[in-house]
Amino acid sequence: MTKPRAPTPPFSRSRRAFIQRAAFGAAALPLAASAGGALGQAHRGLSEARSAAAGQDSERGSGAADEPRLVTLQINGQLHTLSVDPRATLLDALRDDIGLTGTKKGCGHGQCGACTVQVDGHPFLACLTFAVMLDGRRITTIEGLAGPGGELHPMQQAFIDHDAFQCGYCTPGQIMSAIACVEEGHAGTPEEIREYMSGNLCRCAAYPNIVAAITQAKLAMQAR
Repeated sequence: MTKPRAPTPPFSRSRRAFIQRAAFGAAALPLAASAGGALGQAHRGLSEARSAAAGQDSERGSGAADEPRLVTLQINGQLHTLSVDPRATLLDALRDDIGLTGTKKGCGHGQCGACTVQVDGHPFLACLTFAVMLDGRRITTIEGLAGPGGELHPMQQAFIDHDAFQCGYCTPGQIMSAIACVEEGHAGTPEEIREYMSGNLCRCAAYPNIVAAITQAKLAMQAR
């Protein structure tokens, strides 16, 4: 025989009042924070920062902080003069304004390395670099590696020879970092290569093949 459940006690006025007061207090917290707490301070700090930036732009005679700026980028040996939002990243300028889509969008937070390009011979994360910061700088993307006759860069050929990619999405960034790994003298041992390349993620896990490709390309690059 099933044991009957105990009757539910009536909902007391005091309990209902307690819950109402608690709900009112929870709803009032965001208002209090925005008025005088940390959230309010953050909003005030952001407003002050915007005002200061606008004042600096006014002193320089450059107009509002978010007005487009002219920038000349030297990309793969060609000059490109663009009017860009000062908040636009190099990655967006390359893909959307110039049409060089070989540089890939990955995480957008500088964690995966898919957007790696070279600036003056050093690897840069294009998703974390503002285009206006690179006025006149020498930028190389994956499209600029091949020779004048279309011959592949030794690193590109080595990635093909060792099947150092599967889906291929991370490959442009891997190759750009791998070239810098060799040119900066960090390809002495497999362990050194893995350490240097640790900022470039491969979700297909082709890491052993990537190390082998860099080892092969190192010899070909030194012989050039």
